[in-house]
Amino acid sequence: MEVDEILLECEERMEKTIEYLGNELKGIRTGRASTALIEYLKVDYYGASTDLRELAAVSVAEATILMVKPFDPGAKNEIIKAIESADLGLNPQSDGNTIRISVPTPTADRRKQLVAQVKKLGENSKVALRNERRDANKNLDAAQSEHKLGDDEIKGAKESVDDSTKACNKKIDDMVTRKATEIEDI
Repeated sequence: MEVDEILLECEERMEKTIEYLGNELKGIRTGRASTALIEYLKVDYYGASTDLRELAAVSVAEATILMVKPFDPGAKNEIIKAIESADLGLNPQSDGNTIRISVPTPTADRRKQLVAQVKKLGENSKVALRNERRDANKNLDAAQSEHKLGDDEIKGAKESVDDSTKACNKKIDDMVTRKATEIEDI
């Protein structure tokens, strides 16, 4: 592997880690209705585990109410069961062919739990970044021994990996702080 390939692959994986964290943070309830809370819930639909967004139109009806309109009315009970079993503290109500979900404001204890969950997700993402940095440095060392690359070139590449890691760690810290503040300011 060439040095440029190693650096590019490392940066791509780090960006995927940040993207994954962003998607996970979207699914954490803050007291405001958001389709991201439930659209990736897995619903047992004719024996297959399917994302809710593939089975129904999910929309925000009011500031604290989500509406779910199943494409197949026969899937309504399975959707309700999936929402109830997701442990999100949501209580779906059947309303004809639609499902209304009131998103309650979390209690102080629940907010503390949510903040702890956000921080844990952030820490897990940082661990993933450190693993990417370790793998990139290992690949750079292997490239140096295989291709007899100069110490200066490898040192510069490792510094680039460290810079990318620091930048991504800062993004993660910012994302976690923003989400924790959003949860606490309810």
